[in-house]
Amino acid sequence: MAAVALAKVAAVPASTGDLGALVAGWLLGFRSTNTRDAYRRDIAGWLTFCAANSLDPLTARRPHANAWACTLDAAGLKASTIARRLSAVASWYAWLAEEEEITYSPMVHVRRPKVSEESTTLGPDRDEARRLLDAAARLGRVPAALVALLLLNGCRVSEVVGANIENLDTERGHRVLRVTRKGGRAAIIPLAPRTAAALDALIGVRTAGPIFRGRGRERLGRTGANYILNRVARAAGIDKHLSPHSLRHGFVTLSLEVGATLTDVQDAAGHADPRTTRRYDRARHRLDHAPTYTLAAELARDASAVIEGR
Repeated sequence: MAAVALAKVAAVPASTGDLGALVAGWLLGFRSTNTRDAYRRDIAGWLTFCAANSLDPLTARRPHANAWACTLDAAGLKASTIARRLSAVASWYAWLAEEEEITYSPMVHVRRPKVSEESTTLGPDRDEARRLLDAAARLGRVPAALVALLLLNGCRVSEVVGANIENLDTERGHRVLRVTRKGGRAAIIPLAPRTAAALDALIGVRTAGPIFRGRGRERLGRTGANYILNRVARAAGIDKHLSPHSLRHGFVTLSLEVGATLTDVQDAAGHADPRTTRRYDRARHRLDHAPTYTLAAELARDASAVIEGR
């Protein structure tokens, strides 16, 4: 299918230098380093596809974009990943059109895969969450503080490893951590006493620099955070694969299970859209929570009150 689509439009490869400048110009519009890095990887995938098929990205047509989408699907990528990559490339082409570099975007009307309303990430359940916190505390100060922020605050791993001691503060009687979220948004995260104590123990007498450091005293990276989490999971006797995102998932799911409101959890997780938060809400399908029961009971009480008042 990809070969047939590519054969419909002839193209001449553009210079790598020109494309690099155009990608860099587009990425400058995003303040978050993590967003820029993610979009750069997505664009690189599309440009690699174009280069492999002797296709100039600036003259590509919709059949080429559809062919790329089919290639991603054939590679076994998740629907959410394919949808994100198509969205990133579509954003780049929209910027190119605004800058009058192109007159046609190959991503217009390209169908994106439907993303399930259910999150497929397996976060820890309540018992596993307790075991993770206990195991992290036994393994040392870095694991204890790392797991507390990921699990009890639902922080993204980029927010955790990017945090500095100077970002710790007190706000209206609460210990807080100031982080920069996706899109460059600043957020204030309140710290539970357990988390604050773990961070204080980790920092010690230091007054500046990264909160989390590797063995060489350099800033801990994503890879290091994943390694530590894997150690904690093994020590906790948890067999299923856990990642920093799994713990973020666990934070949302367990917070909703213990009665936190959807709005509060959405704010805490930094989700721009409440539908994102609801994907993690396992309890929303419980039939005993259906509003029909509450409404029927309330109306029955109203009817009883009317009868008793006669």
